[in-house]
Amino acid sequence: MFSKITSNIRVSVVPEYDSKNSYPSENRYVFKYNIVIENNGDFPIKVLKRKWLIFDVGFGYTEIVGDGVIGLTPDIEPDGNFAYFSNVMLRSGVGNMSGKYLVRNEQTKENFEIDIPKFNLLSEVLSN
Repeated sequence: MFSKITSNIRVSVVPEYDSKNSYPSENRYVFKYNIVIENNGDFPIKVLKRKWLIFDVGFGYTEIVGDGVIGLTPDIEPDGNFAYFSNVMLRSGVGNMSGKYLVRNEQTKENFEIDIPKFNLLSEVLSN
């Protein structure tokens, strides 16, 4: 597990190689990642946007920016959490991801960023 705390908000990520949906002979390596956003602060937050930086060895960086997460803009109460999973495809089978969420303090309506920890992506095919 990879975890990081920013402004009393913990983001934890567990990546996993998805061998059933990967086709190494076609340079298609799929990874699932489970994320939990825990609000350890004393005010409710809303996740507004996400920004990912995806590194694929041999192919460089790709930046992905979008609203919310998995089509939602979740509200997270103090001592609450929001969990979801998503996936990413690499062409090399080796890389990493990191990013940021833009969240809003629902009491003050102030926006701020929280970090998504960098996590490694390594296909089982290449690690043997």
